[in-house]
Amino acid sequence: MANDADPPGTVPPGTAPPDTTPPGTTPPGTAPPDTAPPGTTPPGTASASSHERELTALPPARDVVRNAGRAVLSVHHWRARFVLWTAAVAVGVVAVGFARAADLAQLGLRRLLSFSPWWPWLLAPLGFCGIAWLTRRHFRGAEGSGIPQSIFALQPDSGEKGLLLLRPHIVVGRMILACVGLLCGGSIGREGPTVHVGAAISLAFGRWMPHGGTSAQRRALILAGGAAGVAAAFNTPLAGIVFAIEELSKSFEERASGATLTAVVLSGVVAIAIVGDYTYFGQPVVGTAAQSVSPGTFLVAIAGGLAGGLFSRLTLIGVSGLPGFVRRFHKARPALFAGVCGLIVAAVGVASGGLTYGTGYAEARSILEGHASLPWFYAPARAVATLATSLSGIPAGLLAPSLSVGAGLGQVVGDLSGQVTAVPFAILGMCGYLAGVTQAPLTSFVIVMEMTTQHAMVLPLMITAAVATTISKLLSPPLYQTLADRYAG
Repeated sequence: MANDADPPGTVPPGTAPPDTTPPGTTPPGTAPPDTAPPGTTPPGTASASSHERELTALPPARDVVRNAGRAVLSVHHWRARFVLWTAAVAVGVVAVGFARAADLAQLGLRRLLSFSPWWPWLLAPLGFCGIAWLTRRHFRGAEGSGIPQSIFALQPDSGEKGLLLLRPHIVVGRMILACVGLLCGGSIGREGPTVHVGAAISLAFGRWMPHGGTSAQRRALILAGGAAGVAAAFNTPLAGIVFAIEELSKSFEERASGATLTAVVLSGVVAIAIVGDYTYFGQPVVGTAAQSVSPGTFLVAIAGGLAGGLFSRLTLIGVSGLPGFVRRFHKARPALFAGVCGLIVAAVGVASGGLTYGTGYAEARSILEGHASLPWFYAPARAVATLATSLSGIPAGLLAPSLSVGAGLGQVVGDLSGQVTAVPFAILGMCGYLAGVTQAPLTSFVIVMEMTTQHAMVLPLMITAAVATTISKLLSPPLYQTLADRYAG
């Protein structure tokens, strides 16, 4: 009866006090209730929820392993790889064969010149006329360097027109006619045509790809074949990869593909297995002072950018912007126009004592090895001969002649600067002039660095290529891309 006697308002012993907190308030010592409005995220929970969503978006490790296993065991996967590897091997073999045929053509011309220096007056005009006629009649698409055709074929909207430029008979005709052009005295490089040949060979193997080869697979094969052509022609695998990234492809997905790397490595291995390991321009000897940047570096870069940009500008004018009478003559009589270009090539060759015939490889190497000091007019004479050969419309590459022009240009800058040896300036000149012509600075400095094994000169080469490219862009639009755009019309 004690409880009945408790006064009103008291709490009996051992019992909890009643909740006397006013409505809407939180009792002391307790956490506030979750009062967030509907549809909102309570504070402190947003990061955890997003982290959980990220974790759930990742596939389970078991699925990743299962998919990788399926790819490794897939017949289609290995079939595609085998087709790519076979194409790369074929590119290496054909590149070596093309190089040897070009060397034989130049040897034949030298033997004719040993009998009489007047042979080019007959061979160049008649030969250029016949080659241009055959090119336009039976091998349309084989004209020029071959790199613009490969760039156009890589464009997603090139369609059947791009595939027609890579037909097998066109590239076979390109190799044969380019060798005939060398025999006639043309200033022709074989490296650009090798890019075209490599792209066509790889595309031809695409018919054996799984499901007949998709559009993406065909473009990957073209890219890999073109890069493999550069690597096999110059024995410069790194330059082949960089060339594919910078000049041929504008797509990140294609650049990131391992197909190009595989093709470059295989074609380079095949070329080395056939002809042995070699450096394109030997191993020029340079002093430690050439490994640092000097005022002469910028002089060579400026000269290379101006000369290379002017060459590109004149080439584009000759292709589509000739004066009225000359343009009408070129359009109405393209074979005769090529013959006139042959006469110019012969005249320049005779005036220079035969220095401007062929690829220019021998002349450039003589400068780099210090065996000869070519006359000051060699660089402009070689540039004029290369321009006339290119405008004639016959199959003719630009890379090797451009390297030779650059070596001569660098030698002149070195001599005017009073240097003891012009070899470092010749190396920088090759890089600067090639960058000025192609506006591809990465490819230019990597290809020269690999061809001369001058890895210690990487900084001067990089600066030379960058400055020359910047100057060239003030004078001319990109040469290869502009020529490639012509095929879209």
